[in-house]
Amino acid sequence: MSTMTTPAREAVRAADRVAAARRRVSMGETLGQTLTMAWRALMKMRRNPEQFFDVALQPILFTAMFAFLFGGAITGDVESYLPLMIPGILAQTVLTTCMATGTQLREDMEKGVFDRFKSLPIARIAPLAGPMVADLLRYTIAATLTFGMGLVMGYRPGGGAGGVLAAILLAIITGWSLAWVFTWVGTIVRSVQAVQGISMMILFPLTFLSNAFVPVETLPGWLAAFVRINPVSHLVTAARDLANSALVSGEVAWTLLACLIVIAIFAPLSVRSYKRHM
Repeated sequence: MSTMTTPAREAVRAADRVAAARRRVSMGETLGQTLTMAWRALMKMRRNPEQFFDVALQPILFTAMFAFLFGGAITGDVESYLPLMIPGILAQTVLTTCMATGTQLREDMEKGVFDRFKSLPIARIAPLAGPMVADLLRYTIAATLTFGMGLVMGYRPGGGAGGVLAAILLAIITGWSLAWVFTWVGTIVRSVQAVQGISMMILFPLTFLSNAFVPVETLPGWLAAFVRINPVSHLVTAARDLANSALVSGEVAWTLLACLIVIAIFAPLSVRSYKRHM
């Protein structure tokens, strides 16, 4: 004889209906729900303007700061330093911006937003994929402002508009791929502060121990060896070749290969860890 009460039976039936609805979600519906979640993320950014501070202010501040601090010491004057520095700032800005993906994901989990998503008949992947799509806008804004500030300071890219757009696209692809790392971190740690701390530990060595701000030839041999194999150095060199010369060098291929490797490793890890919360 069953001891389950009527409310309990109704709850089980409701859960079964939600599960059945989830199983029937088609690919087209999944895409639509992902775009809806992307729109939600954009609206969240609009209502919280402080989320754009890193995107809007960092490119301007870092470009001016590094140009005037290092320009005279490295190349003799600020204007000569810009072709070397702007692609480096581009890489640093986009990669730093992608850190927010994991932070915001962890924040949603802490606030119980995912508990609400569990009760909705939507594709389980949509709440994860939607913000990843929305963040493409953040990367684009950060990259555009970096080159815009460079132009204001006197930078004239020899690769023209095509070279600059190609450099921006490559940086966006790299930022999006690295965001999977921080997404995974966001699903395994227990607080937003932990996500930020771990992300900084990953990003700062990769960014500053690269050729973003100084020529490799000026570094000690042991450090130069690491800088040459650093994936960020490949991105910076590829962006320089594209923006300054419209040259599609082998560094572009190395950068894209690194992106594919990161996605192949961390996208499945992120999805698997994320599903435990859904």
